[in-house]
Amino acid sequence: MIEKALNRIDWLLFFFILPIIAAGLVTMKNFAPSEDASLFFNKQIIWIAVSFAVFFAFSFIDFRFLKRTDVLVTLYVTTSLILFSLFIVGYVSNGAKSWFSFGFFSFQPVDMMKLVLVLILAKYFSRRHVEVRDIKHIFISGFYAFIPFVLVLLQPDFGSAMIIFFIWLGMVLVSGISKAHLFAVFAGGAVIFALFWSFVFAPYQKARIMNFIHPLTDIHGTGYNAFQSTIAVGSGEIIGKGLGFGTQSRLKFLPQSQADFVFAAYAEEWGFIGSVLILLLYCLVVWRILYSATLGAYNFEILFSMGIAIFFMSHILINIGMNLGLMPVTGIPLPFMSYGGSHLLFEFAGLGILMGMRRYARSVHRDDTKNEFLGA
Repeated sequence: MIEKALNRIDWLLFFFILPIIAAGLVTMKNFAPSEDASLFFNKQIIWIAVSFAVFFAFSFIDFRFLKRTDVLVTLYVTTSLILFSLFIVGYVSNGAKSWFSFGFFSFQPVDMMKLVLVLILAKYFSRRHVEVRDIKHIFISGFYAFIPFVLVLLQPDFGSAMIIFFIWLGMVLVSGISKAHLFAVFAGGAVIFALFWSFVFAPYQKARIMNFIHPLTDIHGTGYNAFQSTIAVGSGEIIGKGLGFGTQSRLKFLPQSQADFVFAAYAEEWGFIGSVLILLLYCLVVWRILYSATLGAYNFEILFSMGIAIFFMSHILINIGMNLGLMPVTGIPLPFMSYGGSHLLFEFAGLGILMGMRRYARSVHRDDTKNEFLGA
């Protein structure tokens, strides 16, 4: 049984992730020698070990029970209540009340909600694939995303709210919903926003929105982090400054260089070539996740795989765009590289569920997988 479970694991996916994790650890280790740098590195090693354990443990589980409506509704309601409880017992970090503190470690429940949202949307769309072009499914599925979106936005954690929105939007697009209906909904939203911009928002509110969208226009204020990040990335040039010679991170000019801006710290030391290599590895990870979608026995498994791919792509594009100064600074971690246990744990939990679903892939797909690894 153990051998069969291990054979179901996508080892290519796992081995593509390992160098990404290593890049994050090496970047943290090469910060200016201090107790903080050692603490980040040591705690990250622990979280990686725990996440690996979750990944392999989930690979042994038959996840067909997740197709049950009562199970998913219970997960959704429970996670929503946990998010709501943050307003009562959560603590503030980086200006957002997004965390539970347990003394020796902290936990951010929005990472769990992202995974639960993928599951419940996969369930919803898989049961309605025949009538999915009906416009009502845009609004009903949107309601599932709206509740966590609002709860997260009020923390305020705009970055995670963006991820929740992109998960919903991505799964709506791949589910087969009418693009004309979707366009009509967004056009209506754009008209409402235009009316608010013209007649409701005060000048200072407009300024805040513009500074958020274009942070580099205020490099001494809201754009400071983005400005320092672009300096770090640009100073890496083609081959980088070398391990341990990234001045922006070592001299503390670059804030959150172990977390939100770990890509900028990495790019400064490894340069354009190293950055392209990391991007290539991320592309290979997403490719393997999408390949798992082709092994899905039913629509639920296929849509879940697509949702996990959207989850990772959203994080990667937003974080790297933020590091390059192309997107607003939102506090989104870079998968497998950024410091932190919550996001790492649920990234591997999602992949573990994906591996567990491979146990009941269609037989023709099993043969294709076997031939792929045998080189047939």
